[in-house]
Amino acid sequence: MDLMIDGLRVLVTAGANGIGLATARAFAAEGAKVHVCDVDEAALAALAESDPAITRSICDVSDRKAVARLFDEALSALGGGLDCLVNNAGIAGPTGRVDEIAPEDWDSCLAIDLTGQFNCTRLAVAHLKQSGNASIVNLSSQAGKHGFPLRSPYGAAKWGVIGFTKALAAELGEFGIRANAICPGLVEGPRIQSVIANKARSFNISHEEMTERLFGGVSIKRFVDPNDIARHIVFLASPFGRTTSGQEISVCGDTRMLA
Repeated sequence: MDLMIDGLRVLVTAGANGIGLATARAFAAEGAKVHVCDVDEAALAALAESDPAITRSICDVSDRKAVARLFDEALSALGGGLDCLVNNAGIAGPTGRVDEIAPEDWDSCLAIDLTGQFNCTRLAVAHLKQSGNASIVNLSSQAGKHGFPLRSPYGAAKWGVIGFTKALAAELGEFGIRANAICPGLVEGPRIQSVIANKARSFNISHEEMTERLFGGVSIKRFVDPNDIARHIVFLASPFGRTTSGQEISVCGDTRMLA
């Protein structure tokens, strides 16, 4: 199926690992021009070797000066315009009961997972208004739709992403810019394994038992492949997604609750 996005100009934050890397590669495979940023310099160097057509910058999305530099570099690399922003950057944040969480850990999680999306979006809008196929895709989570015990900073940030996305859709629709949030479930990779390990310690149970608890509220009991998320994002950014906006779209195996 030709998604008709050859030459689409795309910026993916945190695009050197995990979901971001899968998304950058999925866009590139369809002929899009892709620029990514990341804080992981080693991963960016590896990407330069494996995917030289994908241009890249070092950037912490919670740092507004760094985000301004990112946009200068990205726009230059993409030829002066932007059609799609994928706000993927995020951290897992701390694990613990709310009264145990250090305020600086709360601040850091929200600064990256929520405010980082604002930092990038505010600079993207003027360029997206010039596009004939403009879209923003924000990464939320099932933690943005369900309570997630011992993960209050992450849950708060991801609930915020959904509200931010719906506001963007309402504000920007008149300019032909659509905005959607992707809500992954338990995504395969080192991050979820770290979360499981930390939660298992908090509950004083084994890693295996904690994994079973998490999948207890999921119909399809297997980890989500990052490529499955990437394909949804690419579709939303294509002309086939032109009337989909303001949605929180679950890619989660039917997650009904989080343990």
